[in-house]
Amino acid sequence: MESNRQKKIAGVIQRDLADILQRAATDGGLHGVLISVTKVAVTVDLSIAKVYLSIFPNDKAAELIAGVQKSKAQIKHELARRTKNQLRRVPELDFYVDDSLEYIDKIEKSLKGSENPIENPDILDKRKKS
Repeated sequence: MESNRQKKIAGVIQRDLADILQRAATDGGLHGVLISVTKVAVTVDLSIAKVYLSIFPNDKAAELIAGVQKSKAQIKHELARRTKNQLRRVPELDFYVDDSLEYIDKIEKSLKGSENPIENPDILDKRKKS
């Protein structure tokens, strides 16, 4: 279970990272791409933050995550600059694609269509635990 401190730090990181990443995408010429930080989970020792990103359109997700991974140092530096009054140390950032919206969309399409996953559970992809 997360402590209040973990939740607070996660909230601060989530808010600022969303702004940093969206601005970087726009400045990088990726207009029409929407990046949102859906969840941030901070470890108990506050040294690592798992950041889950939802990227629209989804076909740009792999390319964008690769770019974000390469720019981790600059992103962390910008985050440190923005949060210097709130955080003593910025945790290491690990980025993941949050595919839950895409997964929900597949379920909805399946339920509306002729392929009903309740009757035939094999048609849905198996989810990866992260």
